[in-house]
Amino acid sequence: MELTKKQKIILIIATIIVALLGAYYIYTRDKETKNNEENLDAIVNSEITEDESSEEKKESQYSDSTIMVHVSGAVNQEGIVELKEKSRIADAIDKAGGLKDNAYIEKINLAYVLEDGMKIHIPNVNEKTENQNLSTNISNNVEEYVTKNSGIQIENINNTTKVDSSSQGSNKKININKATQSELETLPGIGASTAQKIITYRNEKGKFNKIEDIKNVKGIGDSKYNNIKELITIKWIILLFFKYI
Repeated sequence: MELTKKQKIILIIATIIVALLGAYYIYTRDKETKNNEENLDAIVNSEITEDESSEEKKESQYSDSTIMVHVSGAVNQEGIVELKEKSRIADAIDKAGGLKDNAYIEKINLAYVLEDGMKIHIPNVNEKTENQNLSTNISNNVEEYVTKNSGIQIENINNTTKVDSSSQGSNKKININKATQSELETLPGIGASTAQKIITYRNEKGKFNKIEDIKNVKGIGDSKYNNIKELITIKWIILLFFKYI
C-alpha cells in the first residue's frame, strides 16, 4: 500500500518529534547525572575541608603554648628567644642563630626539655664545665639549676624573690586562688606567660579546689608541678560569725 503525500509528511514529522524527544531525554539524563556527580564531589570536598580544618584547629591548640628562654654564651645571637612548649636545648640554640666556632657542647645534653623563664648558658672551650646531678642552689636572688649529665647551667630568670630553706613549706606558700601575676612568677619555672595562663584559667573555670588542679593549666605538667607543689596552697580562711539573741 502506497502512502499518500500527506501521510508521508505526517510520518516524517512524527519521526522528527520522536528523535527530538529522545535527544531531550538523553540530554536531561546526562545533565542530571553530571549534577549528581558534582553534588557528590562537593559533599566529599566539604567533608575533607572540614576534616582539614579540624586538624588545623587541633594543631593550633597545641602550638598556642609558647615559652620564653634566655640564651647566652657561645651562640651567634644572645638574648631571649620564643619557643614552642616542650622545646629542647637544641631548639633554643637554633633560635639563637646557632653555635659559635668556639662553643663547647660535648658535655651538654641537647635533648634537655626546657621550661618557660629559663636561662641557658653555652660555654666556650675556655670555660670549665663539669657534669653535675640536678641540684638547687639559692644565691643572689636567683634559683639556679644544673642539668644531670649536661654540664650546662640553667637559671630561672623570673624568680626575683629570695627564697631560703626556712620559708619553703612554711606559711610563705603562695595561694594560687588569689596570687597576682608577679607573685606567681616567683615560683620556679613559672614565667609571665604561664602565670597569665593560671590567672586566665582561674577566671574562666573558677578557683582551684586542690593544688593538683593547677596541672589543668596549659604548660604545667608533672615535672613543673613537682617543682612548685611544696610552695603553693589553696588554703581558705573561713570566718564564722554567730549571732546570739
